Amino acid sequence: MRYALISDIHANLPALDAVLAAIDARGDVDAIVHAGDLVGYSTFPNEVMQRLAERRIAGVAGNYDSTVATGYKHCGCRADTPRQEELAHVSYEYTLRTTREETKRALAALPFSLDLRPLGGHGAGPRLVLVHGTPTLNTVYWTADRDDDFCRKMAALVGLKAGDAIAFGHTHKPWHRIVDGMHFINTGSVGRPKDGDWRAGYVLLELGEGEARVTFERVAYDIATTVAGIRAAGLPEDFVTFLESGGKA
Repeated sequence: MRYALISDIHANLPALDAVLAAIDARGDVDAIVHAGDLVGYSTFPNEVMQRLAERRIAGVAGNYDSTVATGYKHCGCRADTPRQEELAHVSYEYTLRTTREETKRALAALPFSLDLRPLGGHGAGPRLVLVHGTPTLNTVYWTADRDDDFCRKMAALVGLKAGDAIAFGHTHKPWHRIVDGMHFINTGSVGRPKDGDWRAGYVLLELGEGEARVTFERVAYDIATTVAGIRAAGLPEDFVTFLESGGKA
């Protein structure tokens, strides 16, 4: 089974459409699933949700999805500086204001996790568990510098064994590690990368018979349309420079 794993779209419809077109052009992907954070920071929250619904792409709730759905006091995002904190509030207030009620209901209906079995549930075989942050909370950052014992602890919470995989997002920085035969996969970000590459990112995961294979893919997209939407909405120029620099500005 070949999965395309996408995450952290953050209301960036042009990036999502480019990724979906690239996946479609391959012609060898069996299923697309998402790891949440569908809204926030860009200007197409309703359109992103509509596109995922049209394509029947299943997935889980990111912190931004669950906080917008419940009208929580903030987005659950981590800020390293006072300016980042200020920008997070600006984005969240804009998203709360512009996300339609039917979109909020769809966000509220997203599950916290998904348990996928590519060989079927009628026999032994590998599992793919999908969460946004960690199996405990969708606000916890599972960064590449977490040690192997942290990975083992998270794996134990969902009963992973050798040959299984767990995929997640939230940090917007892709990475892959194998610990005790288990695969830990950060999918990176479709709509707001933070690894210095502005292009939309996604992961191809082959899971089933034999050893799992993980491939990271990048796709150029119509960033000018995303930028135009941000500026037309009167959102801070910081959001533009962040996108154009791949999170390094």
